[in-house]
Amino acid sequence: MSTVQKNILFELVKSLTKSEKRQFKLYVGRLGKNVDAKFLQLFEILDKMSDYDEAVILKKSSISKRQLSNLKANLYRQILISLRLNPQHQTYQLQIREQLDYATILYNKGLYQQSLKILEKAKSQALELEENYMAYEIVEFEKVIESQYITRSLNSRADDLAIEAKEISIQNVLASKLSNLSLQLYSFLLRNGYSKNEEDYLLARNYFYYHLPTFDHEELGFRERLYLYMSQLWYSLIIQDFRSSYKYATKWVDLFKEQPGMIECHPVYFMKGLNYLLESLYYLRYYSKYKEVYQLLASYEEDDSVITNDNTRSLYFIYSRYAWINMKFLAADFNEGIEAIPKIDKELKEYGPLIDEHHIMVFYYKFACLHFGLDNYSECIHYLDKIINNKELGMREDLLCYSRILKLISLYELGDDSLDSFIRSTYRFLIKMNDLHEVQREIISFIRGDIYPTELHKMFKVLHSKLKALEDHPYEKRSFLYLDIISWLESKIEVRPIYEVIKDKTKDLK
Repeated sequence: MSTVQKNILFELVKSLTKSEKRQFKLYVGRLGKNVDAKFLQLFEILDKMSDYDEAVILKKSSISKRQLSNLKANLYRQILISLRLNPQHQTYQLQIREQLDYATILYNKGLYQQSLKILEKAKSQALELEENYMAYEIVEFEKVIESQYITRSLNSRADDLAIEAKEISIQNVLASKLSNLSLQLYSFLLRNGYSKNEEDYLLARNYFYYHLPTFDHEELGFRERLYLYMSQLWYSLIIQDFRSSYKYATKWVDLFKEQPGMIECHPVYFMKGLNYLLESLYYLRYYSKYKEVYQLLASYEEDDSVITNDNTRSLYFIYSRYAWINMKFLAADFNEGIEAIPKIDKELKEYGPLIDEHHIMVFYYKFACLHFGLDNYSECIHYLDKIINNKELGMREDLLCYSRILKLISLYELGDDSLDSFIRSTYRFLIKMNDLHEVQREIISFIRGDIYPTELHKMFKVLHSKLKALEDHPYEKRSFLYLDIISWLESKIEVRPIYEVIKDKTKDLK
């Protein structure tokens, strides 16, 4: 934890673009005395470093060890001020907050009328954008000023502000309840994946309906509808109701289409909605609609009103590459998918700390599945080991479990000597994770079984029959979302490559 704290300034400096660095130097040089400021020396040294090293800083500068801590804090603050002044970072929310700051300065100078004028303008903008938390803060500030600045309209003004504050407060309480519900369900989905048993299902269902607040749908604003659709989407995904997840993801995206101005205000939510709409379509195998939505997502790649900063750029990279790979799965274009892996892998390294471990591991699982589709079992295991050996991965227990199952099958195909020991470790792992269910039991039982070569074809058919019967099971069907085990078995039974089996199944999708 101390390492992270020590390097936050270094990470901030390294995150700056060329234009942001140039603006920072102009900002600190606006007064002559800052040109030789020690925090500017510190900035120059950090900018040239490839790895953070305090010894190098002290050696290459006139900064003493005693000064370094304060200088780092000062530099961090100065960079943030410079970034705040950068037009690229002037979001609508920051603009409203800036107006509130100006109003506070005017209020402190006793210029009440000017302060109220600015607050009224900021409040109108906040309400228009449905930034109701800021709007409520502004109204409360107006009440403070009105209580000191006596006018003839004080009585009616007091009533208006009181009513306004009450109405916004009610909206904020509802929005808070819906956003809390959305966050908890999303956390459950990331942590556990899809419900694997009756206990998971009941836990999600009871939590959803118990915490879903009472509301009049017609009176919901943009924010409340957004949080509602998000909550309904997460719940639908958890219980594996993909028709419902498609329904609510569509409502989520349509909300932005109905109010296109909100796309620019909340590009992250808009792209996230498109991502989960694509995911729902992928599970429904709705190929034509999938391509249509993918083209919509792809159309925003060069859109400066959506891809506005490092955060939105990295999110767009994640969602667009996920969607592209899934489209290759749907079309069974494994060769094209594999050809793109080096490029995507390089991009992952370029984005570095902007992409969390969870998303990187999902990429590795997709890479592994692409290789599995072309019988490249060694390459498949290469990427699966990156997931299995990742001790920092605190989310997606399901990803850890199915990475092991896919590795088991790959080791079996290779006839690898480590198969037996890995079967035992996988069995223990699944029990520990409470994720040893019928599909996994049947696969492990088959792989560890002592089957004569003359009986192998027959046993493939037996396993296929058993697993095929579980495809529509409420909880067992989740296994087939991660592994196309049925197509693998059919490839063994029909004695042909797995990608040909999958390609035949995709003909009807197109």
